[in-house]
Amino acid sequence: MARHMHPSVSSTCSMIFPILLVFIPTLVHSLTLESDIEALQALKNSSSHVESLSYLDSWDFSVDSCENLVEKFLGILCSIPSDNSPSRITAIELDSTPYDAFLPPHIGNLTELTSLDPSGCQFRGPLPDTFKNLKNLTRLSLADNFFNGSIIGWIYDLRKLESIDLSRNQFSNRVPGKISRGLKHSSLSNNEFSGKVPKIRRLWRLQTLELGSNKLGGKLPRLPISLRTLSLPHNQFEGTLVSLVRNIQLRTLDLSDNSFQSYFEKEIAALPHLTHLNISFNEFSRFDYYGLRESEVENSIKASPLQEFDAEGNLLQGDLPLWLANFGSLEVINLANNSFTGPIPMEYGQRLGRPWKTLLLDDNLLSGPLPPQFNSSSTAGVRGSLGNNCLSCPENIPLCQGGQKPPASCIGRTENN
Repeated sequence: MARHMHPSVSSTCSMIFPILLVFIPTLVHSLTLESDIEALQALKNSSSHVESLSYLDSWDFSVDSCENLVEKFLGILCSIPSDNSPSRITAIELDSTPYDAFLPPHIGNLTELTSLDPSGCQFRGPLPDTFKNLKNLTRLSLADNFFNGSIIGWIYDLRKLESIDLSRNQFSNRVPGKISRGLKHSSLSNNEFSGKVPKIRRLWRLQTLELGSNKLGGKLPRLPISLRTLSLPHNQFEGTLVSLVRNIQLRTLDLSDNSFQSYFEKEIAALPHLTHLNISFNEFSRFDYYGLRESEVENSIKASPLQEFDAEGNLLQGDLPLWLANFGSLEVINLANNSFTGPIPMEYGQRLGRPWKTLLLDDNLLSGPLPPQFNSSSTAGVRGSLGNNCLSCPENIPLCQGGQKPPASCIGRTENN
C-alpha cells in the first residue's frame, strides 16, 4: 500500500516565503523625505524663542515627521503615498506664538507644500530666493509679521496660488501684476507698497482685493469684474471712479482717505449687490450720473441692498441728497464734515428709524427747523449727530446735543453754494 506522504518543512517554507515577500512592501510605512525634514529642522532652528507647549516645541526629530503628527509635529500635514515612496510635507500652519524667526532657504525643499501659514508668529526679514520653488502652493498667509523686501520675483513662479495674505508686514516696492490667474483672494494691506495698481483684469477669478494702508497712488485701472470686495483706504489714489461702474459683483467697497476728486457716480452706490460703501475723506464735490439715464439709476437705487453709506470729510455742497432716501435697505448714513447747506429734507425725517438707525450730519452748514419726526418717540433709538450746523435744533433732542455754530459763523454761509 502506498504511504501517505507529508510535505517536508523545507518545501513548506519554500511555499510560504514567496507569499510573505509579496506582502511585505505593503506593510512597510514610508518615511518622510530627508530634504523635507531638513527644511523643518532649519525652520525650528531659525527661532530664537520656542515656547514650551508651542507647535515648534512639539517638533521632535527623534521620530519621523509624518508618522507622529498627532502628538509630535503639530501644525503639519503630510501626503499619504499609495506606494512605498517617501511622505511629503503638504501644509504648515503655526500657532501665532511669537517665535522671532525667519524663513530659511531650506523652505524651498518643500516642493509639495500647498499651504503655508505662520501668521502672527513674529517672523522677520526678506523671503529667501528659494521661495520660488514652492510651485504647488495654493494658499499663502504671512500676515501679522515683520517680513520686508520686495515680493517681485518669487511670486511669478507660484502659478497655483488661489489665496495670498501678506497684510500687516513691511513689504515694499511695487505690486506685481503677473500673478497666478487662479487667484481668488489677495490681501496686501498695511505694508509699504508704492506706485500704481497694475493691470490685473486678466485675473478673472479674483473676488477680494485689499490694498489699504500703503503708498499706492495714481488712477484706478479697470479691475476684474469678478471682484466682490475692494478695499483701498489710506493711500494716495486720485481721479474719478468711472472704472468701477462695471464692477457689478461688488459687495463691499472702501475707498476712504484718498484723493479721489470731482463727482461721485451714483451708479456705483446703486450696484446690484453692494451693501457697504465708504468714500469718506476724499475730495468729491458733488453726486452725479455717469452714463445711465436718471430713471434707470433711480430704479436701481430702489432695488439696491445698500446698508451703509459713508461720505464724511469730502467737499460735498448744496442740498442734502434726496436720492439717499430711496434706498430701501439703507441703515447707516454719514455725511458729516462737508459743506451741505439748506434745510434737512422732510424725506430724511420719514426715514428715521424706518430703517435709518444712524444719521451723522454734523459739521456742515445746514439751517432751518427740523422735520417733525426728529422730535418723535419713534426716533428714540436712532444714533447720530446734527451738531455744529446752523439749525434750529433744541438740545432736548438727542441728535442735537453738542450745540450749533455761533450765529456769526452762519450769516451768509447757509445759502446753497
